Amino acid sequence: MNEPTAGCRPIARLALLLCAWGAWDMSDQLQWLGLTSSGLAADDWGRPLGPAYRGPEVHPRPVAPAAELGADEKVTISVFEKAAKSVVFIANTAIRRDPWSLNVMEVPQGSGSGFIWNKEGHLVTNFHVVYGADAIDVTLADRTTYRARIVGLDPDHDLAVLQIQAPPDQLVPLPIGSSQDLKVGQKVLAIGNPFGLDHTLTTGVVSALGRTIKSMTERTIEGVVQTDAAINPGNSGGPLLDSSGRLIGINTQIFSPSGAYAGIGFAVPVDMVNRIVPELIKHGKLIRPGLGVSLVPDAIVKRWGIKGLVIGRVARGSGAEQAGLRGSRETVSGRVELGDIIVAVDGKSVEVVDDLMAVLDQRKVGDRVTLDILRGNRRQQVVVTLQAVN
Repeated sequence: MNEPTAGCRPIARLALLLCAWGAWDMSDQLQWLGLTSSGLAADDWGRPLGPAYRGPEVHPRPVAPAAELGADEKVTISVFEKAAKSVVFIANTAIRRDPWSLNVMEVPQGSGSGFIWNKEGHLVTNFHVVYGADAIDVTLADRTTYRARIVGLDPDHDLAVLQIQAPPDQLVPLPIGSSQDLKVGQKVLAIGNPFGLDHTLTTGVVSALGRTIKSMTERTIEGVVQTDAAINPGNSGGPLLDSSGRLIGINTQIFSPSGAYAGIGFAVPVDMVNRIVPELIKHGKLIRPGLGVSLVPDAIVKRWGIKGLVIGRVARGSGAEQAGLRGSRETVSGRVELGDIIVAVDGKSVEVVDDLMAVLDQRKVGDRVTLDILRGNRRQQVVVTLQAVN
């Protein structure tokens, strides 16, 4: 017990002696002295202890020994420390003129995430992260910032490739995984810059596979990975990783009635990314395989009560023309004679344009596909060689 003040010492010593003889309980002694259990006067409760006080209360508490990190924690830490070097912060700015001074200035209009694709300075992110940008700045993990150029865009799959001029030793590409062998329930990690907070890690699992979402162009993106790893504004364009630190998707959207994270996020699958990004680096756009036909819009076909894709026009010299496909035409009497109706491609039924695009996304220029068509009341098959269309 801390020794009482000088004026109380004789009385305190008497009380301690009585206590030692067993004639007086310690709590009775403290109450008689008007002291608390810490040795302070009871009326000092709730006040600062003062600069002269030297008791344990005015010293830092000892640090408790930590238990060893679990194996799962060690894996998560290792993956983050390696992958964080590959994740970048992307700032999208627009050029605006001040209406009063007429000065031109750069105005921030959004931010997001991305990751390093190769040592040549190519970066991958979402199309919507850089949409409408007049200038793009990229900040690497070491805090250095570079002005980026857009190399290629694929709005239909919400993908964009940028490039910066940075030393190769600053560029750490992410290892590529596969989305084909993903399993529901396996652990995933998302790294990004939500709300501008750089290099934020969230973890979760693969919640579902084979989802479909709509891009900004209203095109359907197939085979999307659903996850419960927290994804918020600013995470877009960042990587979704497996427990080996391999890229398995690009975080792109959330489903939320309120606009805040609700436990459902979506990522463009890496197999699609790995197929499209080289095309964007090479051509600046995705060279799509197509039939060489224009189709009547789905809304009109639906009004007609037709199930299938009605060919409006066949391009000259196209694979469709060589296969003998027929487009719609106006007769001498002014009536419209419908062209061939595509009802299946390689055995898969198609009713809307998105169905056809989903099949063609798995093919490449020069591949041959078998179409089931209706010509009048007769169903027949034709083989068409796919050509490059944009």
